[in-house]
Amino acid sequence: LNIAKLKEIFNKWQTELGVEDGWNSLFWNNHDLPRIVSIWGNDQEYREKSAKAFAILLHLMRGTPYIYQGEEIGMTNYPFETLDQVEDIESLNYAREALEKGVPMQEIMDSIRVIGRDNARTPMQWDESKNAGFSTGQPWLAVNPNYEMINVQEALANPDSIFYTYQKLVQIRKENSWLIRADFELLDTADKVFAYIRKDGDRRFLVVANLSNEEQDLTVEGKVKSVLIENTLAQEVFEKQILVPWDAFCVELL
Repeated sequence: LNIAKLKEIFNKWQTELGVEDGWNSLFWNNHDLPRIVSIWGNDQEYREKSAKAFAILLHLMRGTPYIYQGEEIGMTNYPFETLDQVEDIESLNYAREALEKGVPMQEIMDSIRVIGRDNARTPMQWDESKNAGFSTGQPWLAVNPNYEMINVQEALANPDSIFYTYQKLVQIRKENSWLIRADFELLDTADKVFAYIRKDGDRRFLVVANLSNEEQDLTVEGKVKSVLIENTLAQEVFEKQILVPWDAFCVELL
């Protein structure tokens, strides 16, 4: 992930597309893209925390956020082992052409596991029953084998799950009109920290996300008035000026 480029792209769209000129769509996932938590996050040690970080970072920008099925429970890419498991015509065409050029099959499968479109098309994981509760029949694609751990039933039972972070973000957007009109200011931070201010009159809202597996310095001035959402202890982070891996939060500043 080129975080500097990501900041540049979001800054351009957030500052140059004014409220009166147009309205942006905000999304990480769709049916043609791999799962964000797998391709840019950490779907192993920090699966839940990195999924929450990407959610918080995106949903507090100006625009309409989209939640793609499974994103709200942190569904991951599928561990494809052979081409027999793949249905995506784009991936199959890539494999055929790559084989003709002498690319090793292992290298081809490594690529499909990362960027193949079938990663986002596996059945929704509802519970730990057969086929993850998606169907009593045979699904078009196999269910991700991690469905017994990652499913809606498990998410709803855990008050600290990714699902409830998304639910809280929806609530924040419904209850705070400043999200529509507030100005956007990208902050100069450590390379792997994405931070911005939404400013609405005298009110300032700070959004911070550490998009890495390492600690990062946080060099932001001001004091916390209130915490809107967090996947960490935002007040403590603010005082220490240190972000541990995948810390993310939104606070209103004094």
